[in-house]
Amino acid sequence: MKMNQHYNELKASYLFVDINHRIAAFQQAHPDKEIIRLGIGDVTRPLAKSVVKAMEEAVREMGTAEGFHGYGPEQGYDFLRKAVQSYYAQRGVQLEADEILISDGAKSDLANVLGLFDTDNTVLVPDPVYPTYVDDNVTDGRRIVYAPTSEANGFLAMPNPSVKADIIYICSPNNPTGAAYNREQLKQWVDYAKANDAVILYDAAYECFVSEKGLARSIFEVEGARECAIEICSFSKIAGFTGTRCGYTVVPHQLEREGMNLNKLWLRRQTTKFNGVPYIVQRGAAAIFTEEGMAEIQANLDYYRQNAKVIADALNECGVWYCGGHNSPYIWMRCPGNMDSWQFFDWLLENAGVVGTPGVGFGSCGEGYFRLTAFGDAEKTRLAAQRIKEAILSLSK
Repeated sequence: MKMNQHYNELKASYLFVDINHRIAAFQQAHPDKEIIRLGIGDVTRPLAKSVVKAMEEAVREMGTAEGFHGYGPEQGYDFLRKAVQSYYAQRGVQLEADEILISDGAKSDLANVLGLFDTDNTVLVPDPVYPTYVDDNVTDGRRIVYAPTSEANGFLAMPNPSVKADIIYICSPNNPTGAAYNREQLKQWVDYAKANDAVILYDAAYECFVSEKGLARSIFEVEGARECAIEICSFSKIAGFTGTRCGYTVVPHQLEREGMNLNKLWLRRQTTKFNGVPYIVQRGAAAIFTEEGMAEIQANLDYYRQNAKVIADALNECGVWYCGGHNSPYIWMRCPGNMDSWQFFDWLLENAGVVGTPGVGFGSCGEGYFRLTAFGDAEKTRLAAQRIKEAILSLSK
């Protein structure tokens, strides 16, 4: 028996495990102090009524002989694939329905799609970065190179012609920084990928938060992307499906490498290793794209956008630099008082009773920065923002 020794190369624990240990220790020492969490990016608003209604109807349907559904198509039911196709078409992006494959969420697809590529490939990820991009490739044994970001480039990595990569990760709007690419910037990445015969893995989980003209919501808004990109998205953030689990991956027919068609490969992979998303869940997901569903979902998104504005306004009053928050649920702030990321975590917990995420947990370029999320309760977010403002202003007294 031989084990995958690459698992020994992972960090001992996941970032949020470390955070929870510190919170537990603080609560034990201060049992009466209220803590407000603006850390992990889980949603808090309930499922839209139209989604719940569709799922209830699907449950009743499954309880009848004529409406029962057993194993479904691994690539997803046509009604949901066509709903996603229409969603893209409304934004001017034309896809074929069979280029859209339904899954149980972006996180699993981002890992599983790597099975299409040899481990003897170089992976390019931005720094800071969503940790699982790195871990997925560490456990496969791939070489990883980093594209550094900073305030100077708005925490948006751009291609370096001197760096050769085969697999490129792009998340826009970005987790953790909240920064978002415009189409011209993404065109540079598309050109770079094509020049290097590389494939872009484009994480579009937060596309629904983009409201500013000129910013891209899909890599396929960019000419040439169909020959070099795979787009992965989920319904977790747009519709609160973090506990319901449903998403999709778009693999264009034109995407080929070494004479192999990646759309056909991904379909083959899914039909071999995946049994599909439950019919009931897919019916709920399809309801997202109805007129009623979109109206309800926009109300939830506006709720989170207002939370982001509340946090951003508080930081503006303190004179603290940040990015994100306008086209993203994440606010990426510079730690005040020259504190490093973990120092600020402990200081903010002690002085404001607020939990965020240390930027260094997302990579070395995140040192000295801190992520706050807008996914919390509105009243608690207002209270947290007030506490943060008062605590930071006290530093200058």
